[in-house]
Amino acid sequence: MKKNLLAIAVGAAVALPGLALADGPTVYGKVNISLENQENEIGQTGSVDDDWSLNSNASRVGIKGDFDLDFAGLKAIYQAEYQISVDGDDDEFSQRNIFGGLAGDFGVLKAGKFDTPTKVAQGKVDQFNDLQGDIKNIMAGENRAGNIIQYSTPTLGEMVTIHGAFIPGEGEDLDGDGQEENDLADSYSIAIIAEQGIFYGALSHDADIEDDLVVDSTGGTTLDITRAAVMLKPGNVELGALYQIAEESEGDGEDQSFLVSGAYKIDRWKLKAQYGMTQGDQNDDEATLMAVGADYKLAKASKVYAYFSQVSYEPDAAGEEDRDDTTFGVGMEHKF
Repeated sequence: MKKNLLAIAVGAAVALPGLALADGPTVYGKVNISLENQENEIGQTGSVDDDWSLNSNASRVGIKGDFDLDFAGLKAIYQAEYQISVDGDDDEFSQRNIFGGLAGDFGVLKAGKFDTPTKVAQGKVDQFNDLQGDIKNIMAGENRAGNIIQYSTPTLGEMVTIHGAFIPGEGEDLDGDGQEENDLADSYSIAIIAEQGIFYGALSHDADIEDDLVVDSTGGTTLDITRAAVMLKPGNVELGALYQIAEESEGDGEDQSFLVSGAYKIDRWKLKAQYGMTQGDQNDDEATLMAVGADYKLAKASKVYAYFSQVSYEPDAAGEEDRDDTTFGVGMEHKF
């Protein structure tokens, strides 16, 4: 039944792109598909895998909307968003951001499965989101949580919003300490976001969020994460930076990460690049990310692009070999 309803939604989106029916939901989504050459090299004289692949890059379709309630000026809000496999390699649909809630002068209250405030806090600092140059390849914190309840304030002082979310453990042993988590807020995530003119800034913190460290893991299954992000958009220039500390809640592992990014728009072109690094505290392992690319806008909601990325892992322990994963891709993205 779910697949039939989503097929209807996709058909409606193709026939009526971006159309919000009177007193009804808005169908939206995007198709982002790329042809990529991926080369994975282990050590200076190690094995090399060289493969071509077609990727769907988190293509999606969704339905969202709101309607007035005859009570205290409130609105009901809802969203059902699914990732779609354009290349046919994975399941036809997989769950993304899905929630129901209430909105009004007090702010927004919602519950379901959706991106944590810390993930949202990155803003658009990541210039290669959903591609092989995505920051999730070198740092933790890019989480979409289930069973999450979130309150967001209205805009304060015409600039600041605060997002606070908590997650009940529902009887699971989240941190691997042998104890079941049954409290109301076994995990939480909070972010303060400021936006004004060309400026974007965010500070967030997660506690006991299910996630793994990238380079310094000692077996912990939950993390405490503190993230700071800033972005400036003067004219045709975009400049971004992100710094993060992620620690195991019940272990000794700790990753420290940073990312810097930039872009420049020339007519229909957008030239972009970013560089990031994560370093372990216990083992001094390193992971680095470098990506460069160019987008060419075909229309307001369509573009073609090309990019190159390299993700490198450099272990500190003797006997372990370095690894370089490089990707060259060309693709297209159409939003509806």
